[in-house]
Parts: sequence; structure tokens; C-alpha cells
Amino acid sequence: MSFETILIVASAALLGLLILSQAVLRAWHGWLELKRLELDRARPGGDASAASRIDLADLRERLRNLEAIAAGVDL
Repeated sequence: MSFETILIVASAALLGLLILSQAVLRAWHGWLELKRLELDRARPGGDASAASRIDLADLRERLRNLEAIAAGVDL
């Protein structure tokens, strides 16, 4: 085998390895993003946290009103 042939084969192998590593890296990042989304959905304070905070604030206000009534304070 001549030097040029070895150089061409080595360059092609290196290019193939580069393409393969880029594809694997992109797949890895996609998998990590998928797991991040799954963890965010599994978290109890996910997208519904705003609604639950509003409900909690409403319950706290009702509790303050009931405590004020029990204490005999006019609102």
C-alpha cells in the first residue's frame, strides 16, 4: 500500500469517527433533555404550581377571617 492510500483511508476513518461522535453527542443531549422534562413533570410543583399557590393563598385568607371571627374582631 502506498502512503497516499494509507492517508486517504486514515482520513476517511477519522471523518467517519467525527460524524459518529457528533451523532452520539446529539443523541446524548436529547436524552438528557428528555430526562430533564420527565423530572420537571414528576415534580409536585411543576406547571400547576401557580394554581396551587392561589388555592393556598385563598385558604390562608379564609383561615385569617375565621380566626378574626373567633377572636371577636370585626373585619
